[in-house]
Amino acid sequence: MFAVNVRVGTWTSLLLATLGVACGDSSSDSRGSATAGVTVSAGSITATGGLTVTATATVTDSGSGSGDASATGTTGGGSASASASGSTSSQPTGGGSGPKFDLGTIPDAGCQAGGDVDSSYIWIPGTGDGTVNKINTRTLVQEATYLIGPEGGTESASRTAVSGDGRFVVVNSRGTGRSTAVAASLADCKDVNGDGMITTSTSQGDIKPWGSDECVVWTLTHGNWSGSYTHGPRGITWTLGTWNAPTCSFVNPKVWLGYGTNAGADFVRLDGATGNVEEILALPGWDGSGYAPYGGALDPQQRPWFTGLRGELARVNTDQNPITVTRIPQPPEIQTYGMTVDPDGNPWMAGCSGPVSVYDINLQTWVSVAGTSACYRGMAIDHDFHAWVASNGPCELVEVDGKARTLVAKHQLPQCSTAIGVSVDVDGFVWLVDQAGWAWKIDPKNVPAMQMVSVPGDHYVYSDMTGGQLKSVFVPG
Repeated sequence: MFAVNVRVGTWTSLLLATLGVACGDSSSDSRGSATAGVTVSAGSITATGGLTVTATATVTDSGSGSGDASATGTTGGGSASASASGSTSSQPTGGGSGPKFDLGTIPDAGCQAGGDVDSSYIWIPGTGDGTVNKINTRTLVQEATYLIGPEGGTESASRTAVSGDGRFVVVNSRGTGRSTAVAASLADCKDVNGDGMITTSTSQGDIKPWGSDECVVWTLTHGNWSGSYTHGPRGITWTLGTWNAPTCSFVNPKVWLGYGTNAGADFVRLDGATGNVEEILALPGWDGSGYAPYGGALDPQQRPWFTGLRGELARVNTDQNPITVTRIPQPPEIQTYGMTVDPDGNPWMAGCSGPVSVYDINLQTWVSVAGTSACYRGMAIDHDFHAWVASNGPCELVEVDGKARTLVAKHQLPQCSTAIGVSVDVDGFVWLVDQAGWAWKIDPKNVPAMQMVSVPGDHYVYSDMTGGQLKSVFVPG
């Protein structure tokens, strides 16, 4: 009997705000040069296809800049190549049944999107062994563990991003230039060997050999990746997709992510269902302290934002045709590591070592929160517009009022080694992952009552591990 019993379509009303946030990688190694081919496969599944890369411009705040991308590909032939150059438990207290995702009336649609969901998971990467761990946020049970590449710890699993409907997670491998998608529900897995069953992990210790788990639905190695560990894919976010009125759901969601190239960085759009590369935006001279784009998150207009490690801030203008990129320099005191985007569309930065800061998109100014200064790591914004930030030195959890942009509290943790990743689940609980092998489930209205969940292994993560960051980018009307 499978433990991974998830009903399909129960998260169709959720909008994802991915926290692609990151910290200075503690190690580096070289993978040599990367080939230009793009291969999408999972076990014996092959999902390659035509590659479309449109010419794009990279613009700055002043409107100057350049960039271009080109590609060749074949459809149906299983290959493509690309090049780019130029540029348990309870609801949170104090709210009755707790905060819910109630989207109200979806724009341009005559139906109501449901608020409750039937399943909720946090996906925590196993950095040291090349896996991703699937944990039920309500039962606190680890239901499965999946390999996300064939090279074990060399994969260096890091950022994760969950689709808006909760059906898929994509995991980035810094060490191999790989991105891999895993289905949360058996209904979305593929019976590759045709035996009438889904072969997949059913517990923490049940890890299937690479290529045999039928819930790993696609994987690709990025062709333009430079081959360097420091340039491996990091920042990542999903888009919600396109609203489909007849089905009262969103369809055709995309994945946006960034990696480093020999000329700078690429922002890449993938088809969420297949992993096929649809667009490559080249960013020559990427400013990220020698690292790939570090964090990624989505704003209310479905525009991805990316940050460089102690470097620049960039927005992908998906509402323009052709798509452009706005690049915004950061003052040196910001010291960006982690990041997210608030309901008003303002990107937030967790500095290391520096303050918690926000870039006000209307005023085009940086605002730092008084009383904050540490090595901050991952961060997330909850349903009440409070930002939660993992802190090292001291090791604690910092709470900020996102509307007032003021410090609320510095919460002590019963056990703390290296507080690193922060996410908010669909029920409104804050999750804090410690790199040393555990996580905390936290009621934001009763922080001292936090629950500890053991997650053995090394977990280096700055991203939205739950897909429950809906109100980070959308406030129901």
